[in-house]
Amino acid sequence: MLTFQKLDVYQCSIQFAAFAASVLANVPRGHGALSDQLRRASFSVPLNIAEGAGRGTDTDSARHYAIARGSAMECAAVLDVVHVLDVISEEKHRQGIELIGRIVSMLTKMCR
Repeated sequence: MLTFQKLDVYQCSIQFAAFAASVLANVPRGHGALSDQLRRASFSVPLNIAEGAGRGTDTDSARHYAIARGSAMECAAVLDVVHVLDVISEEKHRQGIELIGRIVSMLTKMCR
């Protein structure tokens, strides 16, 4: 196991990517752009965490963690949209937002 794979934030981001995939399965036709946005943003989080962990300087690492944080915030916005479109239940929305909240909190600390 690589060092970044042991990070709680990375494990949470992988868990969220799986969560996002389950949401994507329910997005109705005509909302392909929304599906694509959630897919790309949810994959961006763990990918940027891994890349940040592999960088040589703290500044460069922090930049990748900040990108991952931005992608996580984007995921939260997409969850809000799919919730108001009645694609996901209140409970599923809450679960996703809680997980994203944990990820954003950890990434915020890592950016410093």
